[in-house]
Amino acid sequence: MLRLKLIATNNITNKNSLSLKQTFSSLLTCCSSHPNQLKQIHALLLTTGIHIKNSLITQLLTSFTLLGDMVYARRLFDKMHKPRSFLWNTLIKGYVKNELFIDAVLLYGYMHRMGVRPDKFTFPFVLKGCGKLNDFAVSVGEGVHVHVLKFGVELDVIVRTELMVFYAKFGELGSADYLFENMTDRDLVSWNALITAYAQNGYADKAIGLFRQMNLIGIKPDAVTFASALSACAHLGCLQIGEQIDQLTVNENFESNMVINNARLDLYAKCGDIDTARYLFDEMSKRNVISWSTMIGGYAINGDSEKALDLFSKMQAAGVEPNHVTFLGVLSACSHAGLVNQGRSYFNYMVSSNNSNIHPRIEHYACMVDLLGRAGLLEEAYQFIEGMPMKPDAGVWGALLGACIIHQNTELSQQVAEILCNIAPETASYRVLLSNIYAASGRWGDVEKVRLRMRRKSVKKIAGYSSLESSGKISVFFNGGDRLDPMSQKIYNVLEELSRKIKDVGSVPVTCAAQPELDMSIRPVFYVILMKNSSIYHGLITSPKFITRIIKKQTTTRLANSLNLGHREPLEPYSYLLVVQKPRAYCDLK
Repeated sequence: MLRLKLIATNNITNKNSLSLKQTFSSLLTCCSSHPNQLKQIHALLLTTGIHIKNSLITQLLTSFTLLGDMVYARRLFDKMHKPRSFLWNTLIKGYVKNELFIDAVLLYGYMHRMGVRPDKFTFPFVLKGCGKLNDFAVSVGEGVHVHVLKFGVELDVIVRTELMVFYAKFGELGSADYLFENMTDRDLVSWNALITAYAQNGYADKAIGLFRQMNLIGIKPDAVTFASALSACAHLGCLQIGEQIDQLTVNENFESNMVINNARLDLYAKCGDIDTARYLFDEMSKRNVISWSTMIGGYAINGDSEKALDLFSKMQAAGVEPNHVTFLGVLSACSHAGLVNQGRSYFNYMVSSNNSNIHPRIEHYACMVDLLGRAGLLEEAYQFIEGMPMKPDAGVWGALLGACIIHQNTELSQQVAEILCNIAPETASYRVLLSNIYAASGRWGDVEKVRLRMRRKSVKKIAGYSSLESSGKISVFFNGGDRLDPMSQKIYNVLEELSRKIKDVGSVPVTCAAQPELDMSIRPVFYVILMKNSSIYHGLITSPKFITRIIKKQTTTRLANSLNLGHREPLEPYSYLLVVQKPRAYCDLK
């Protein structure tokens, strides 16, 4: 501090104002990463009277936003006389960079009320902030879109790209597509932004469609494009399409790219080809925490808990610090293997750790509830939820409800289902499940009440559907609409034939998720619920003696429960490898 005062005093007595300003500017540049020294320089600016030079305060404010001290930056801003739009943009950008999204949007509102004209640099970060809001996000974003049009920056590529990403995130696909199709100058960044937005927000099919369109018109993809496309294939379970994209990455010499290699791991792991995933993992010259976490999680979701936990031990031995995603895979592996004590130990380690990156999040609490529930410790799972430091969401209560149904705890099932209906009243499946629980208990009056509330609130159950990937093509089958399929008659002929064969090998039809009176070792794979999945029979007809990949999209896990029962009697002439995903399960019908 003394040294800075001497420099400032010397400059005041011997140099003119311009030279003094240059001196302070150099000081600010040298100290830009040291907040305490920056505050000392600010004090000198105030005492020398040169603080009225907005350019120095601008430099100071920019440094504090980069350091993440938004409180001090805002104090500087509020003391400025008529700050230019550049300063408003700098502060808005700082809020977004430091994940203070509400503050960014509120500051833009204040900017508008003060009559400061925004420019093309203002809107990208305002839209990023809007995209992170939960309540009223769409209406606020649409209001910002109006301002984009009003101030004539709608043709700017960056602004338009952020608008597309915003609308894609909130399911406004028509608006996103319209903005994209009407861009006069679509560059690679625009394509990547929309592909990534679709892949990350549940519209993986559109992401793959855009990727194909991009290739057709001759735009060369980069690492970001490939990573997003592979991620979309992993989400949909489209292994054959993913393999084609994987080959393109090899052709383009991206084999050493860490991001793409991690995306490849994720693709094969989520599509059930865990051996290929492990081969790629072993061949990687460099691995980061994402690589290890993806492989551990891959083993967990494919039911190989022993390998998942063994790989976690190797990760620790290699000195790689796990993160919260790693522990999701570890806890999931413990859950599937019934390792209650080991799961508790890992979770307690996370709670007591000084590393904030592995502190339990709500997903970890859901994993622990699943672990306890699978083991039949329903009361402990309930008490665990009651003691959570954050409010449990539908995922946490849903894990307990699934366990209650499996273990046929009707009383607790009703209680948890009612909680879920209050937490997520717009989710029809919870109300349907509650109605079914009441019906199983003979409480027909309550059944009618639930259905009446659904009708009053116009809540409708979304039809389950499954899709089939065969020969690089995907066919979708909706429950209740199978008769519309042109191969419907053949499908039902196969169904009847398999039904007879299944009965011949001793199958007992199951109409609920759990029937403990049957010995686990003799329960057959095929049950009534499996017979209702027309995508399987379509695959049996169209893909003889070929691997058929079924992606199941249902609101319950009945299919997975059926497939996990493990019967392996021969059912010739139908001998197939069926990989069923979402819920993920596996059976080898040989």
